[in-house]
Amino acid sequence: MRVGTGQASRPAGSDGGTASGERRTVRLPWALASAPRIRKVVVQDLLDRGITPDVIEEAECVVSELVANAVRHAHPLPDGSIRVHWKVKSNVVEVEVSDGGGPTEPRPAPPTTWGSGGRGLRIVRSLAHEWGVIDDGTGRTVWASLGGPSRRRSH
Repeated sequence: MRVGTGQASRPAGSDGGTASGERRTVRLPWALASAPRIRKVVVQDLLDRGITPDVIEEAECVVSELVANAVRHAHPLPDGSIRVHWKVKSNVVEVEVSDGGGPTEPRPAPPTTWGSGGRGLRIVRSLAHEWGVIDDGTGRTVWASLGGPSRRRSH
């Protein structure tokens, strides 16, 4: 796992400072085991920044769902990874998960009583202040804003 601050990369666990507004980027293997790993990294980073507990809990759940969805429903980035990026400003956490795209556009599945899955984006939608999807030539990014509005256009 590679963790980056701003544009520079640093090893996971090293101290690169946690100023408000500072961005973090982590590249993870395209594997379901990456979801619990990134949850721990994001939670610790947000704790270090003094983010409120309710926003940390929301971010923990949302990043886990987005990473699991990227692995289940999309392709990896060209280097075989997924990218998780987050930033904080005034207790608002914006998180992004980028992958190589998939055959369908991410959208919340309709509720079902007996379905074994399909709740991930409904969970994201219920926890996030805003969320959306960005497709570009290299893949897809699903983002969410927690604790308040984003500067982006919501989906």
